[in-house]
Amino acid sequence: PLVDPELESSSDGAVLPTKGSDEFKPFIRRLPEFKFWHSITKAFCTAFVMTFFSVFDVPVFWPILLVYWVVLFTLTMKRQIAHMVKYRYIPFSLGKQKYGGKKASASSSGSRAD
Repeated sequence: PLVDPELESSSDGAVLPTKGSDEFKPFIRRLPEFKFWHSITKAFCTAFVMTFFSVFDVPVFWPILLVYWVVLFTLTMKRQIAHMVKYRYIPFSLGKQKYGGKKASASSSGSRAD
């Protein structure tokens, strides 16, 4: 969106066009699709070419790599996790929800005599 409602402090919302020549654009991409694919293609080609040179073959100690991944994940997901906590969103369930309905009486649970 052009304006993120959570980051924007004004409560006016999106502004509607006032003239006939104005156009209402509620969604404007921050990164156009072509630029995204162009950047991804360049990064992939660069990484692929770098695999053929031994100077880029750097040994990595796996615990450091794991800590690096956890730090990056925490920094990038902090805002999303705070948003989920604010609105009490739980992305998983620990079993089926149980309702406290009427309990069956002992006389109706057995077989009936006709």
